[in-house]
Amino acid sequence: MIHHLGRYGRVLGIDNNPKPLKIARQRGYEARFASAEEMPFPDQTFDLVAALDVIEHCEDDLLVLRQCYRVCAPGGFMVATAPAFGWLWSANDEINKHHRRYTKGELHEKLKSMGFTPRRTTYNNFFVFPLALLRLLWERLSGRKPKIKAPDTDEEAYQVEMEPVPPLLNTILAGLGWLEASLLRFLNLPLGTSIICIAQKEIDPSKGS
Repeated sequence: MIHHLGRYGRVLGIDNNPKPLKIARQRGYEARFASAEEMPFPDQTFDLVAALDVIEHCEDDLLVLRQCYRVCAPGGFMVATAPAFGWLWSANDEINKHHRRYTKGELHEKLKSMGFTPRRTTYNNFFVFPLALLRLLWERLSGRKPKIKAPDTDEEAYQVEMEPVPPLLNTILAGLGWLEASLLRFLNLPLGTSIICIAQKEIDPSKGS
């Protein structure tokens, strides 16, 4: 995502896994080894803090959001994406070592409890949602769950996540992503396998949640 965010200003990425950091640096991006639970930055450093599919991996998601609030400048924004609906829990969550999935309301309340004011929240991956639901129903009704061993290390999890997608499937998914992005310009989506939330840190903390 550094490539896309870089169109709007300087971007600094952090990760606690050396492998994606190495790839990011090879591509010329500024990226540091750091933990989301303990960011090595002064207070009020960034105009935008983006936690993109991060908080579901953390045991203490409130600690991460508290850190995001701390390093976010007054008037700045927080963008969070996370998997949606606990009842969509599947083998994929276990493979990726997720701790939870969220609803819009849950994510709203957690951001508000830190002092952020949510400005816009929508589900996404809307077109993938029916397929994910059908697969989950089939697994539960048939009792046939994928026999996939969850990775023992972050390195193994990253290797699974970075497996290439077949070209035809990738083209279809890219097309659906483009269509969804076009729709999101005009409306919020009622369902999806993920959530996007944009929240703001008020200039005057007393005007927060």
